[in-house]
Amino acid sequence: MLDRRTILRGSGASAASLALGGRAALAADADVVVVGAGAAGIAAAHDLKAAGRRAIVMEARDRIGGRAFTDASLGPAYDAGAMFIHWAERNPWVQIARELGIATAAEPWGGGFRVFADGKPMSDSERQKRRGAFGQIDRRLDAADLARRDLSIRDLLGQLDPAMSRIASSGLLLSIGEEADRISARDYQRLWAGDDLVVPSGYGNLVARHGAGLDIRLNQPVSEIRWDGPGVAVTTPSGTLRASACILTVPVGVLKADAIRFSPALPARHRDALGGIGMGALTKIALKVEGERFGITPGASFLEAGSPERLMNLDLFPEGKDLVIAYCGGNYARELSRAGRAEARAHVTELLTKIVGADIRKAVTGISFPAWWTDPFSRGSYSVCLPGSDAARDRLAEPIGGRIFIAGEATAGGGAMTVGGATLAGRAAAAAVTRLKA
Repeated sequence: MLDRRTILRGSGASAASLALGGRAALAADADVVVVGAGAAGIAAAHDLKAAGRRAIVMEARDRIGGRAFTDASLGPAYDAGAMFIHWAERNPWVQIARELGIATAAEPWGGGFRVFADGKPMSDSERQKRRGAFGQIDRRLDAADLARRDLSIRDLLGQLDPAMSRIASSGLLLSIGEEADRISARDYQRLWAGDDLVVPSGYGNLVARHGAGLDIRLNQPVSEIRWDGPGVAVTTPSGTLRASACILTVPVGVLKADAIRFSPALPARHRDALGGIGMGALTKIALKVEGERFGITPGASFLEAGSPERLMNLDLFPEGKDLVIAYCGGNYARELSRAGRAEARAHVTELLTKIVGADIRKAVTGISFPAWWTDPFSRGSYSVCLPGSDAARDRLAEPIGGRIFIAGEATAGGGAMTVGGATLAGRAAAAAVTRLKA
């Protein structure tokens, strides 16, 4: 995936702790309950700990890292969620990796790039047409006056002929993971750009490593947050934790699904903000492919682009591993996620046979398919502002009752949709909590 704008953070600590909630804090189980042990939750917990606050992190999964997940279930590991340290010039994960002694590297060019249409190589003229279409989004964003009215990316491209608009829009399926008519042009316009780095040992592994030393409790999905008293009460399978504040870092998809009850209900302003943010469906399907390499240079990328609405990129044998990793997004990815592992495996295998040949079918020996869209603890890959709702991210980040703070990639402004943005949002929430007075 390319950069999303190019398409394809002694005594004084003790006093501060007492200030957080006054007498109520003394009787609490913690100063702060952090819900979610993804990048935002880990960042918030580290900063709270450094400020002398006792933070307990409740994580629904049996692992930490959230949507940053290095999966080794097939043997060779790959990043099943976030892969790139985007806009590395200001991304906090560059420094975190350096402090942990974990190497980062420039994005590898791999073993070449080829485009196919229904399994057959696409003609040079068609490839040139696609290349020109992809550039239309940024050109039109640069020229559009969005001050008076937000548009969807599809509307932004409305003056193109329908065929060109379909092609231009399709690039967003592999960068944003969403259909063009559901993407706010204003929000897309403010996304940060910059150089990308990768983590050869796994971005998910890096995030998990950074969680060491924190009080993180796994297999603890939060079912209710009460904030009708002086602090908060957070209910999990192990009981109810009381604290002076809560930093809530679960994905927007989980909040929109009402997986967590709030008492009293979230304010209307925050409910409206949630209504203006959807979840994209960028999806990876990894197949283990053993034995013959079929003459393919390891690290090659094949793009099946015969149908713009069903765009799929295939990374073949990255770093020489016995893996083929398929990427898709939007409604296409949702269909495959709902269909399940067996159908997803069959679908990608069939596509490979068209491109590579039937012999590859017997070399496919396993599948890894996190399916973020149907995962109950994610319900999507990352947040996407709907047209006309570009202010929703800032509204969602506003404190609730002076004690609940929603933080994550969805509240990260220009850093949205990234692990780096989630980290900055988690740090901002932790700073807001430490400023609280009795």
